[in-house]
Amino acid sequence: MMAGVLFALAAGLMWGLIFVGPLIVPEYPAMLQSAGRYVAFGLIALPLAWADRRRVRQLTRGDWKEAFKLSAVGNLLYYVCLAGAIQRTGAPISTMIIGTLPVVIAVSANLLYGRHEGRLAWHQLLPSLLLIGAGLCLVNIAELRGDGGPQNIGRYLSGIGLALVALVCWTWYPLRNARWMRSHPQHRAGTWATAQGIAVLPMALVAYALACGQMTLANDPFPLPFGPRPGLFIALMAAIGLFCSWLGTLCWSEASQRLPTVLVGPLIVFEILAGLAYTFLLRQSWPPLLTLCGIACLMIGVVSAMRIKPEPLPA
Repeated sequence: MMAGVLFALAAGLMWGLIFVGPLIVPEYPAMLQSAGRYVAFGLIALPLAWADRRRVRQLTRGDWKEAFKLSAVGNLLYYVCLAGAIQRTGAPISTMIIGTLPVVIAVSANLLYGRHEGRLAWHQLLPSLLLIGAGLCLVNIAELRGDGGPQNIGRYLSGIGLALVALVCWTWYPLRNARWMRSHPQHRAGTWATAQGIAVLPMALVAYALACGQMTLANDPFPLPFGPRPGLFIALMAAIGLFCSWLGTLCWSEASQRLPTVLVGPLIVFEILAGLAYTFLLRQSWPPLLTLCGIACLMIGVVSAMRIKPEPLPA
């Protein structure tokens, strides 16, 4: 249990970086950022796949189909929508929507996977979910206090829609990935993370080419193929591809093999907390008191959820 929690914490620390990436290079289109990240992920996975080729060969056709689905929805589509939402609505609104993940995932896991691994009693889980929800509300109220109204209502609403699609994608991905790891204990987490990198590479290359082609046809003055700050863009995509994609997936898969799926959901809160911490570091400011109160609620909610033992359903 403790090892699983620590692996989930490590995954959250890695995944939190995705909330600051679009803020570091705001002039880069969301599709280019997403495709660039996963091209980097795929290129990093190639030598890792060669080094682990004996275990990679053991993956079946069904395993590769699952890796493609996870990569397409949980990687490429999710990050396109998240980056686009952050650029259209700003970080606070997008964080508020994505920040509901711990509650949404916990409820979804209890409904969808409780019959496989034991269900958490709703009367025991509800106080934890309420604490997590209250914490998310406090954090986002504090953020929105300093945020001006939307300048372009159409762009703002499209950003809300993209954030909701990202929420659906990132609810599906960690649960599906966790369930696969629990039902395939013979595969190592590192091999599975590498397989997802190999699966996403061709899709990411096509997406990057399409993004460049679209901007060329639109006579966009954006300098291709690596934009106005190529050195920073390449370094940022490589860092996010390594830490957020490969290493984050590895740590989450390790956690998923050690924890019941219904307990994995609340631990996604580590990603939100890490994203907040990195955002305040980027701003070079301390979080306000309201934000600190929200973070305390989040942590208490997660700890209390982890203390609940799943109850097997009667046959």
